[in-house]
Amino acid sequence: MKKLFVLAFVGFLAQLIDGALGMAYGVTSSSLLLAFSIAPAVASASVHLSEVVTTAASGVSHIKFGNVDKKMVIRLIIPGSIGAFIGACFLSNLPGDIVKPYVSTFLLLLGLYVIFRFLFLFQKSEEKDSKPLPLKQSIPLGFIAGFADATGGGGWGPIATPILLSKKGMTVRKVVGTVDTSEFAIALSATAGFILSLGWNTVNWLWVGALMIGGIFAAPIAAYLVRIVPPQLMGVFVGGFIIIVNIRTILNAWVTNHEYHPAIYALLIFGWVAAILFSLRKHLKVSRNEVANTESNAS
Repeated sequence: MKKLFVLAFVGFLAQLIDGALGMAYGVTSSSLLLAFSIAPAVASASVHLSEVVTTAASGVSHIKFGNVDKKMVIRLIIPGSIGAFIGACFLSNLPGDIVKPYVSTFLLLLGLYVIFRFLFLFQKSEEKDSKPLPLKQSIPLGFIAGFADATGGGGWGPIATPILLSKKGMTVRKVVGTVDTSEFAIALSATAGFILSLGWNTVNWLWVGALMIGGIFAAPIAAYLVRIVPPQLMGVFVGGFIIIVNIRTILNAWVTNHEYHPAIYALLIFGWVAAILFSLRKHLKVSRNEVANTESNAS
């Protein structure tokens, strides 16, 4: 029973992060299940089964708060679903550990760019100038993100969110809401692939249920946070989270001396906090100027 409560809390926390930042439900949940010595394919199947329900709740919440670009959802779900289904069917035969560090390096660089863009290049007019990704870019993005999601137990958000955020005109709340809403189709397709490959008997339904319950409670809270947090601050927060999530894979693969790991983490977290504070200060300054201009115009 204690384990079920822990899983429900993990589901709540994972969905709160995922719903607010557009990533990390699969990564967080899969890591815990693997820590319980669950086979990777079974852990990924359990996470995707729970995601069918949690992403549905998250999608409804994001739509309710106006955080979704419906055209972008349609452009992502078809290639994403195909990639997720194929990835689920062939999970056991894929060299995921070999590819992961290179993917993480690419995503880390994207995270750095996202922070730079929202610190120095972001204009408030972008909130009114959102443009969907062209088909020639959304099709490969959807397929690769869906494939990575099924094979790694989490990858849809970590890949789709930073790439969409790196495009000018893609607003933060619309990116997060769109990625979360489209993830329902990806979770459904991956689950179908796992069930065909593994069968129903391999899944622990109590664990899946606990993850579902926690995620359902977190979904509307996360969607509301996306709605009220300033886009510039949210962009910097998401960029830093992308870096922290991916640096672990890079360090474990290429920095064999673990004594250096704490110092690297501390340096990155310090830089992330400094960027958040700088972004917050910049936002407050702009808000004060807008209030002053409004008052002077009124008088």
